[in-house]
Amino acid sequence: MRYRPLALLAAAVIALVGSPALAAVQAQSPAGDPADATLLARATLPAYTLAPGPATGAFSDPNNGMTPPYPSQVVMGISSVLPADNGSYWAMPDNGFGTKGNSVDFLLRLYHFTPRWETARGGAGTVDVGRFISLRDPDHKIPFPIVNDGTADRLLTGGDFDVESATRVPDGSMWIGDEFGPFLLHFDRTGKLLQAPVAHPTLRAPQNPNPANGETPTVASSRGYEALASSPDGRYLYPAVEGALTGDDNRFRRYIHEFDTRANRYTGRTWQYRTDGEDYRIADMQSLDANRAILIEREDDEGPSATFKRVYLIDRRHVDADGFLVKTEVADLLNLRNPALVGSHDPAGGYGLGNPFKFPLQSVEALLPLPGNRILVMQDNNFPDSTGRVPGKTDATEMIVIGLRKVGNGSAQD
Repeated sequence: MRYRPLALLAAAVIALVGSPALAAVQAQSPAGDPADATLLARATLPAYTLAPGPATGAFSDPNNGMTPPYPSQVVMGISSVLPADNGSYWAMPDNGFGTKGNSVDFLLRLYHFTPRWETARGGAGTVDVGRFISLRDPDHKIPFPIVNDGTADRLLTGGDFDVESATRVPDGSMWIGDEFGPFLLHFDRTGKLLQAPVAHPTLRAPQNPNPANGETPTVASSRGYEALASSPDGRYLYPAVEGALTGDDNRFRRYIHEFDTRANRYTGRTWQYRTDGEDYRIADMQSLDANRAILIEREDDEGPSATFKRVYLIDRRHVDADGFLVKTEVADLLNLRNPALVGSHDPAGGYGLGNPFKFPLQSVEALLPLPGNRILVMQDNNFPDSTGRVPGKTDATEMIVIGLRKVGNGSAQD
């Protein structure tokens, strides 16, 4: 099935983008020729966007004209996104400025984003930032010291966890994947931690707060749970390790694990995913149904140097002769059709704008399937460091909606 005419698609975007109806999302099967992937909508948030809260960045470095400390909390780029209501989203930055030491004053939150899309019919192309959910541990579930240990709210910071991936389960609670443990973190809908961080039996990152004596890290720094999907019923979580394990001779192998939320333990089941490059990462993953998921695979380059930012479809029932998941390309984020020239003037002179449209941003890390064979993609701008659009200018946070050509009947059984 081909696209409807672009004008009709654009007219439907405002009505359809961001629908939180999980059943509708799961009914879709984004697949097909990646050459058909088309930019439908775009919105951007200025790099320097502040939210209420204490000053931040006191331990970070200046770059690209940005000089810390900042007078309140910087919203920053986005590492994971969840549907909210009425075309809005919950958008989650990571730990802040990149390390435990320089992010102790960065509060971990999810922000309510409402995009004012630019489409083929025009539009503002901006993002409104509203209320936020503060991640916190008032009930002292965390068994090790945290930055705000002695306070009543025990607000969590980037000095405690590097939150990179989030999924919501049917009871409304959220599971969040962390890179410092790596841990699985379970929060209620208000952001209160419900139980102690769940560690994997064998995975340990260099920043793990409770390493055993003589224990060697098995996960490289900043290569923990960058991606986390859940089954539609919330029974199982599927955290994916971003990079190769430290002792693995196959530098193309990434592991996806299975966690049983009812038993509160890892099942021992794993899947192997083969990247196209030795240092390519699984950057986000979201379920379509009980077996299928879409994920971002990317390198770490930006601007004209960017060569690989792609979205793939996988099915955990299908592996190749070597035991690796079969992956089907859904979209090449560096080669999107854009006949309507959506977003072609923001920023002025920006690299990759036009037709084709490129998303040449360093840390493309947030992915969400939408109804109507569409996906939402966002990036972490690594504030203030990433400059994928204009050299020397910190990237804005970008939200784009991509239309895909449907293949098959799109049912959960195909």
